[in-house]
Amino acid sequence: MEIKSIFFGEQSIDPSTIINFPQGIPGFEDQTRFKLFHQEGDNPLIFWLQSLDDESLIFSVAQPSVFNINYNFVLSDDEEALLEAEDVADIVILIILHKDASDQPTVKGAIKSPLVINSAKRLGLQKVLVHVEQSITLTEECNKINVSENA
Repeated sequence: MEIKSIFFGEQSIDPSTIINFPQGIPGFEDQTRFKLFHQEGDNPLIFWLQSLDDESLIFSVAQPSVFNINYNFVLSDDEEALLEAEDVADIVILIILHKDASDQPTVKGAIKSPLVINSAKRLGLQKVLVHVEQSITLTEECNKINVSENA
C-alpha cells in the first residue's frame, strides 16, 4: 500500500501494520487509520503516528517510561471491548508530545491522555484521565536535594 506524508514523503507500507482508532483521537475523530514510524536504531526514543487519512496530520509520540512516567489505570468494559484486549502484554501505551512555545521551548507530553494500543490487534484509543496522581522517586544521584516538611 502506498501512502503520502508531508513528513516522510511517499512510503510503501504493509497494510497489516496499520493501527485503527475506531473512534479516532479526540479532536481528530475522522482520522481512524494510522501508521507508526520510528527512528533508525535499536532503541528509538521518538515515534511518529502518521494519519493515513490526512497526509498533513502526524503526532510525535513516545513511551511514557522515557520520561519516568508509569501509568496505573483501569480500562472500562467499553474500552476493553473496543481494544479487543485479551492479554495485557499486548497493550502499548504512548504519549503525544508537543512543543511548549515559551521563551525556552521544551518538549512536553500529554500525560493526562495517553494512547492505549493493542499491538496484536492493531486497535487503539486515547484514554482521557480525569485525575493523574503524581509521585517523585529520588535516587542516590539526587542526594543534593534537600526536602523539608514545610515544602
